Amino acid sequence: MSISLVSNAYLEENSAKIRLKLVPWEGYQRADLITSEELALIKKVERQPRAKIESLLLSDGQTYALLYLRLLKKTQRVDTMQFILALVGEALQDHDERIPYPDLPYTPLLRTLEAQDEFIQLKGAQILTILLSSPSTPPPLHHLQSFLQTLSTLVQGTSPNKRDVAVQCLEALLARPECRQAVWAIPGIISGLVEILRHKPGPQMSYQVAFCLWLLSFEGSIARQINKKYDIIPLMINVAQGAVKEKVIRVIVATFRNLVTIAPDSNLPAMLVAQLLPFAKNLCGRKWSDEDILEDVQFLKDELNTNFQSLTTYDEYTSELSSGHLSWTPVHESEDFWKENAIKLNDKDYEQLKALIRLLAVSNDPLVLAVAAHDVGQYVKHYDRGKKLVTDMGGKTRVMELMSHENPDVRYRALLSVQQLVSQPWVVV
Repeated sequence: MSISLVSNAYLEENSAKIRLKLVPWEGYQRADLITSEELALIKKVERQPRAKIESLLLSDGQTYALLYLRLLKKTQRVDTMQFILALVGEALQDHDERIPYPDLPYTPLLRTLEAQDEFIQLKGAQILTILLSSPSTPPPLHHLQSFLQTLSTLVQGTSPNKRDVAVQCLEALLARPECRQAVWAIPGIISGLVEILRHKPGPQMSYQVAFCLWLLSFEGSIARQINKKYDIIPLMINVAQGAVKEKVIRVIVATFRNLVTIAPDSNLPAMLVAQLLPFAKNLCGRKWSDEDILEDVQFLKDELNTNFQSLTTYDEYTSELSSGHLSWTPVHESEDFWKENAIKLNDKDYEQLKALIRLLAVSNDPLVLAVAAHDVGQYVKHYDRGKKLVTDMGGKTRVMELMSHENPDVRYRALLSVQQLVSQPWVVV
């Protein structure tokens, strides 16, 4: 588990510069901040060629690991903490066997995450990732949770270096199945990853974020909930459609395969609404250097096609409603559809009617609001007890508010819906 697992140009360049600086170790010893034994050990590695340091670490690796952690615990100076972290990074580079024992004190490293200095914070995160993702030892849960809270802050931040390092740290940690539920338990991490994708990053960052979502999708409970909570299916389709690198498409398609295989009922409807089937058919016609892509795409196309063939028009409608992405598909403007199906919105304690009115309340998308307002009007028109139900659920108030919406189509559809709400006779349920 090399230090290069989390690779960042800012960290590499600054680590090299920091290793060349002089630290006043003798002054620390005179001030009783370090012992004479610690000073002697430091002098053996300070400004020494790599080969000599490697020889020392070969014989005294654990001694130096404990020394570095003790020094981190003692010192408050930024330049000294930077120097020690650079030494730790150098010691771990390409040497899995030097990853410390699980009972090693992590607290000094966790303290670096609170530093104001960006190098200290990110170098500490890099080193902690190497230790916590090592397959040789289980990650201490309390340390992992503390670290993940910091990664949540970093991945939601505006600093490119912080986001880059945080995403790479998450990639490494999520490779361990026992870390996935801990990551999922912190909503800021997932929302941060999703927000990065929404801002259309470059190919490498798109791949890394999608890779994190792919690893999460192996967990059944996550596969069932992730699209409902974070609406990742239409977002990832959009990323794949604009991708110029094959590896970005590969990891997104692999994520979709997991979602279909592990939690089909939770994800197939949303995939159909988001038009994944025509996109999968398009992908099947392309040439790929990686045969796994074609296999995954073919699997998706077959599953989606089978599901699509078995859908009734009402299934299509409820799939669209549950996805939250209403659009002017044929069912909305079909009088026959509403005559046959308006009453079905009342099934399961008015589940679909509540979902429709909830969209009116929470959506900011003018298209969704226009279609939802239209559907409320159609429901009331074709179900004689609908007016009271919609009013009691707050739907009438919300539709009336939309009559002053900035979007003209929303205003128009809301007006038509209000006319239905006002004109239909009031029937007590």
